[in-house]
Amino acid sequence: MAVEALLIDLDGTLVNPKKALLEAATAGYVAIGANQFDARVGIEIARRMEQRLPIHDLFNPKYREPSDLKKFLSAYIDAYYISTMTMAIPLPKVYETLQTLSQNFPLGLVTLRSIPKKQITKELAQLKFLKYFKTVITTMDVKKPKPFPDAVTKGAKQLGVSTNYCAVVGDSVVDIKAGKAAGTKTIAVLSGLYKKEELEKEKPDLIIKNINHLPKHLQIL
Repeated sequence: MAVEALLIDLDGTLVNPKKALLEAATAGYVAIGANQFDARVGIEIARRMEQRLPIHDLFNPKYREPSDLKKFLSAYIDAYYISTMTMAIPLPKVYETLQTLSQNFPLGLVTLRSIPKKQITKELAQLKFLKYFKTVITTMDVKKPKPFPDAVTKGAKQLGVSTNYCAVVGDSVVDIKAGKAAGTKTIAVLSGLYKKEELEKEKPDLIIKNINHLPKHLQIL
């Protein structure tokens, strides 16, 4: 695959977010006073929120009132962004892969997280990822988040490369949709919250087990 720049997702692509999502779900349930719950539902909530799908059916009927859902989501999101600072774990060998990729392509990080640039920059520095990226785009930097193309288009522009010569790398269906909407190549990784069958429906240009398999599919100097 011939590309000139890469726009890479964070959660599920470079780090494992599952512990942070479980922590977030627990905080959400506590906020609405639920005594019995399955924190693993937090992972499905994340999947649905990314795709803007309803979540009310995941809750006990007792907690399906709009006010409860609003309270849950507020606590869930706040706890997630706090938890990622200590619970988002870099995937195995990802540093070596980022080093290889950054030596051959300008890299941009394009995340669905809706947080200030200062906060995401701090976390990337803590994860020791920041040095690999020439630009970082969050949902707060654009009018419309993924699956809309805005973040991808902005990332490509800041890298100085046409979207036609970029590839989006991500674990979710919204990553693939955003890349296609922007006119980039799309590469799905199976290290996140989505199954291969779900990603195949979006028809990405390439599906790989994780980002460590990416260099061998690109034209590396």
